[in-house]
Amino acid sequence: MLEHGLLSLEDALARLLAGAAALPIEQATLGEAFGRFLAADRFAKVSQPPVDVSAMDGYAVRFANLPAPLRIIGSSAAGHGFQGVVRAGEAVRIFTGAAVPAGADTIAVQEDAEVSGGQVRIAGDGPPARGAHIRRAGQDFAAGACVAKTGDRLTPARLGLLAASGNACVPVPRRPTVAVIATGDELVAPGATPGPHQIISSSGAMISALVRRAGADVRDLGIVPDTREALAKAFADAQSADIIVSIGGASVGDHDLVKPVLESLGANIDFWRIAIRPGKPVLAGRLGSAQVIGLPGNPVSAFVCATLFLLPLLRLMAGDPNPVAVPAPARAAVALKANGARRDFLRATLEHRADGSLWATPATVQDSAMLATLAGCDALLIRPENGAALAAGASVGVLSL
Repeated sequence: MLEHGLLSLEDALARLLAGAAALPIEQATLGEAFGRFLAADRFAKVSQPPVDVSAMDGYAVRFANLPAPLRIIGSSAAGHGFQGVVRAGEAVRIFTGAAVPAGADTIAVQEDAEVSGGQVRIAGDGPPARGAHIRRAGQDFAAGACVAKTGDRLTPARLGLLAASGNACVPVPRRPTVAVIATGDELVAPGATPGPHQIISSSGAMISALVRRAGADVRDLGIVPDTREALAKAFADAQSADIIVSIGGASVGDHDLVKPVLESLGANIDFWRIAIRPGKPVLAGRLGSAQVIGLPGNPVSAFVCATLFLLPLLRLMAGDPNPVAVPAPARAAVALKANGARRDFLRATLEHRADGSLWATPATVQDSAMLATLAGCDALLIRPENGAALAAGASVGVLSL
């Protein structure tokens, strides 16, 4: 059972993503497309290889003539094929990637060849069968074949495939733009000397890095004081972004002004309290055409909530057909106590053991302000609402960071 008045993680995510869609499509060069999601199927414009080619250095021969001495009548190199025909009793010196000359049906590798007086004799085992060591035309892909599908992430290998198949540009949703606003009179910029009641702002740099790693563009609007006027101006300046992310000021204290200021600007606030820990005060809504996410002020809470809400939203806008990360199965390396009414995301380290199993060890201290703990962890271990105590070795779900 959830805490009274709190929204479940699943309901909050569903409502957040229901208000978003993939962004308009643009044509990107392959150099611009890495990590993005394809918006339409792509097809090969050529076959690869375009003709039969040799897979080895050696000699192009007729299998039926082996192993008798064969007269060498020329050579075939990549880009410079032999123009004649290989007839009975003849061979052509050939190199990897070169076109197999007409008349030849097999490649004898050079390690098996004995050359003397313009002739070659195949020694040893020779080619195992007719057609040995030949890559057939279209073996990799044929012209007209689908080489990448809508929703595919453009990995280095997939970009290589697109290039080889004759695709120089690809349709992708444009990159999302994210305006990041850190709020709080207590904050000073990194590198500045804080006063006696101030701290150095860390969440802006951290959240901006998460956004960039997700393939989006960042507009860092800096630190905004806790005044209605300053916040209203910052939000107004940020409205041209696809997503506005505020950090801090989203709770219910006297200085938590994000929600009332957004409402005064005409924003539609969808929800702002979630049954998770850390990060109960998460705000989501819309200001004009921009999606708004208000993250908690504590840096670890901001990071966890950005992982759970901001990253899926960015992935959806970027065209990812599966924007919500699915927890991976793991085992708890230590006993875990029973959990309360909010879903808990424990910072943890992962260990891959020799038997292939994945084990998660939660950090000893889970304070939502401790960045040193977060920086030393590589996963979130998920404890469900009202979860029972677990013995070491029990099954758990983890989100890799």
